[in-house]
Amino acid sequence: MVFNIEMETMSREEIQKIQLARLKETVKRCYENVPFHKQNFDDAGIKPEDIQSLEDLQRLPFMKKTDLRENYPFNLFAVDMKEVVRIHGSSGTKGKPTVVGYTKKDIENWSEIVARAICCAGGRPGDIFHNAYGYGLFTGGLGLHYGIEYLGAAAVPISGGNTPRQITLIEDFKPRGIAATPSYVLNIVEEMERMGIDPRQTSLEYGIFGAEPWSEEMREQLEEKLSIKAVDIYGLSEVMGPGVSIECYEAQDGLHIAEDHFLAEIIDPNTSEVLPYGAEGELVFTSLTKEAFPVIRYRTGDIASLNPEKCKCGRTTIRMSRIKGRADDMLIIRGVNVFPTEIESVLLSFKQLAPYYQVVVERDGALDRFEVHCELTSEFMHKIQDLENSEDVLKLVKDIGQAMKNALGVSVLLRINQPNTIPRSEGKAIRIVDNRNKVLMGK
Repeated sequence: MVFNIEMETMSREEIQKIQLARLKETVKRCYENVPFHKQNFDDAGIKPEDIQSLEDLQRLPFMKKTDLRENYPFNLFAVDMKEVVRIHGSSGTKGKPTVVGYTKKDIENWSEIVARAICCAGGRPGDIFHNAYGYGLFTGGLGLHYGIEYLGAAAVPISGGNTPRQITLIEDFKPRGIAATPSYVLNIVEEMERMGIDPRQTSLEYGIFGAEPWSEEMREQLEEKLSIKAVDIYGLSEVMGPGVSIECYEAQDGLHIAEDHFLAEIIDPNTSEVLPYGAEGELVFTSLTKEAFPVIRYRTGDIASLNPEKCKCGRTTIRMSRIKGRADDMLIIRGVNVFPTEIESVLLSFKQLAPYYQVVVERDGALDRFEVHCELTSEFMHKIQDLENSEDVLKLVKDIGQAMKNALGVSVLLRINQPNTIPRSEGKAIRIVDNRNKVLMGK
């Protein structure tokens, strides 16, 4: 087990020297081995030898998810298939899946990246680690699994679902760490409480949560309910998988990017202009060490910002902000741009509400109608007895409405429901339910 810990505390000049050398190698590999990249570079009038500085990266064309689908399944691979040892992909719910491949070296690098990420989150060799991310084509489960083993910890490959069994293993195996989507862990917590188990009394000390955007208020809920340190992890299959960046347990103030393996930019999603540090825009990644499936300026669709300042934990790597949302998840409500995480922040600030919600979009004539569906906690419901005729509920609706208006600059239609009415998640939570197409199709 060898960790490149020195990389995380190098000077900016030292980091950039490593990045430039690896960027040149990646560009050359892509140009020589992937027809898609060669065509794109030629169309842009760029040759590999033209990349002589990190600033030259901006001369290269972007990659988008549609490029992956148009080159399905293996046309973006930069190695012969006999060198590929693993294939991952998306669920393919919106057409053909996006497919990515890994060489043996890619898997080794990925394992080390994730092991470093777990250490950053507070993990250590000898931990028992409860991995409730899904195993399969999705990179979450196996990505964390190999990193846990590389660290020298014991992986519990429980995957998602079967919540009562999850609880049994947490009680019996006494893991120190847990990884899953934050919405599913809240589902586990809720089931524990229903079984009469105090979630704060488990052996868990830290949790690594990701695969869906989540708010600071969600973090507070997780930490309070489980008595743990909750950190955010980021990754996507196209770039590598989980571990591209992660928060440190000391600061929990931005996600440290594994800069020896990934080069990050922020661009204006409309103009593609590169934005300065601190500006919010679309996150773009270039891989620096991937052999089977290198990506050049891949547009993630995720909205974030970058911070180059040294962290109080001592790391000098650039930190990305937590993901505000995806560009395609942004809602435009009467001309105002709103992300689901902004709605979540308001809702979870009210203790009378359970941490479950959905934004339902309906067609109302020629206009879109946005409804926010949430539910009361069992404790508050027991107190009021009658949901329809409670003055406390009327006041709650008024207070939430005002908080939404203050935070978002727009009013929304609020639907408050009884406990246990919003669907629970065993993976990624479904935050937006868009019924507009059903209306148009006459369903």
